[in-house]
Amino acid sequence: MQWQDLATSIFVAGYFVIEFEPHFTTINPMSDEKTATKPEHFGFLLVPNYSMIAFSCAVEPLRMANRDAGKELYRWSLYTIDGLPERASNGLEITPDASIENADDISILFVCGGADIKENWTKQLQFTLRRISKRSNVKLAALCTGSYLLARAGLLDGYKCTIHWENIASLREDFPEVLVSDDLFIFDRDRITCAGGQASLDMMLKLINDRHGNKLVTLISEQFMCERVRSSDDRQRIPLHLALGSNQPKLTEAVTLMEANIEEPISLDELSSYVGISRRQLERLFQKHLNCVPTRYYLNLRLNRARLLLLQTSKSIVDIALACGFISAPHFSKCYRDLFGIPPRDERRKLQARAADEEAGLAN
Repeated sequence: MQWQDLATSIFVAGYFVIEFEPHFTTINPMSDEKTATKPEHFGFLLVPNYSMIAFSCAVEPLRMANRDAGKELYRWSLYTIDGLPERASNGLEITPDASIENADDISILFVCGGADIKENWTKQLQFTLRRISKRSNVKLAALCTGSYLLARAGLLDGYKCTIHWENIASLREDFPEVLVSDDLFIFDRDRITCAGGQASLDMMLKLINDRHGNKLVTLISEQFMCERVRSSDDRQRIPLHLALGSNQPKLTEAVTLMEANIEEPISLDELSSYVGISRRQLERLFQKHLNCVPTRYYLNLRLNRARLLLLQTSKSIVDIALACGFISAPHFSKCYRDLFGIPPRDERRKLQARAADEEAGLAN
C-alpha cells in the first residue's frame, strides 16, 4: 500500500496533526506480461453437490488478477445443465448466467464436481461435453471429481489426469484407458484436471503465470497470504513424516511400498529387505510411530482401498477382493467386517437403499 499527497501540517493546541488523504495505487500490468487483446473468458459448469472450495479457489485468483493488473485480464461465466440455480455440497446455492447449451466464446470450460458425482451423469451431459470438446478453440478442464464426468464421456482416453485422492482407485478401475495420477493438477494438451480443494488455486496460478508472468502471480499469492505456490507434481495428501511430526525415512519408505503394492501384497520379509532394515527393526518402527504391527497396517490399507471401490464402483465383491490382494471373497468379507463392523455385501446394499430413497424423495 502506498500513501500519497500528504497535506500541510496544522498546529493545534500544541500538537502537530497531519491531514492526508490515502490513495490506493493500482499496480500496472507487468512489463514482461504477454498481454491479450481481450479478456480471456472461462466457463464453469456447476453440477449438483459441486465442491464450493474447489470452485471458489479457481475463481478468486481471476478476480485478484484483474485487480492487481489494473485491467480486466479475465472474465468468467457460470453455467448449469438447465440454467437453474445449483446447490453446492455445503448447501449454498448459486444462480448461473445461463445453461451449458449457451456456453459461447469461452477458452476453457471447467467441470466442477463434488460429492456423489456418479449420480450427476446423464446422456444429455455426455452429448454436451462431447459437442464442446469438438471446438478447436476450447479446452476442457475438471475440478475435483469433475474428471469422472470427462472420463465417462470418453474425453480423457489416452490423457494423463488427476482427481481427488478418494476417487483415484475407482477411476483407475472404471477407466483403464485413462492415465490417472495423484498429482495436484495436470495439464495434458487440451485437457486440464485438478484434484480439487486448494489445489484449484495452485492450478489457476499456473494458468495465470503462463499467460501473464510470475510477478502477477506473486502479487496474487501475497494478497491471499499463500506462502508457497505448489507445483503440479506436489502430492495431494500430507506426507507421512509430516503427519507423524518426525522424520522417519525408513517408515515412510515402507508405507509407500505398501501403498504401491495393494493388488499383490509383498511379505514383511521382502518389505524389510527393500527398505534396508531388519524385520524386527521395521516392527518396532510401526509399533512406536503408528501404534500397530506392519501386517495390521498393511491389511487396513488394503481394506480401506476396498471400501472405496465398493462405494464408488459397480465391481463385484469378488473382483474387489482380488484387486485388493485377498485370495478369496469369504476371507475378504471376514476382514472387512472385523474392521468396519459390517460385511461388504450389506455395506453395498445400504448404499443402494440410500440412493433409492434419495431418488424417491426427488421424484416426490
